[in-house]
Amino acid sequence: MRLMVVGTPGCGKTTLAKLLGKKLKLKVINEKDFALQNSIGKFDDSNELEIPLKKFEKKANEFLSKNDNVLFEGHVICETKLKVDKVILIQVDPEELEFRLEQRHYSIDKILDNVFCEGIDYCKKYVQRNYSKNKIILVKSLSNPGLTFANALFLLQK
Repeated sequence: MRLMVVGTPGCGKTTLAKLLGKKLKLKVINEKDFALQNSIGKFDDSNELEIPLKKFEKKANEFLSKNDNVLFEGHVICETKLKVDKVILIQVDPEELEFRLEQRHYSIDKILDNVFCEGIDYCKKYVQRNYSKNKIILVKSLSNPGLTFANALFLLQK
């Protein structure tokens, strides 16, 4: 099985990916870690890793063609077309997202950017463009990660 978990920063993708990885015995790969390990991208002036998506997509698909039982997780990969069996898109209420990002001490600009992206369904629009409906699983991020996980697992096994 090859999965992808995507969503806005702060929605719970890393937590969900780790839980799914453990339960389904999948190797969990973070987009930034994969990019750095494969010398894809560079850090900008604000120390953010800028990932060239086409280069990332090519390298990730090469990896996926040789490996099974993998789960990629990240935010920007919602814009890619990876050769995965299912895409789990986590959505969160924008006000809840704002609270979570404040708790993580994000800058006000990053909070506003991410809340805006969630509010306009940025990731959802890209996922729907890049993947067929039968590959997409929409999961609501709940305040209890265990419930989010149980819901995602249920929908995945449907």
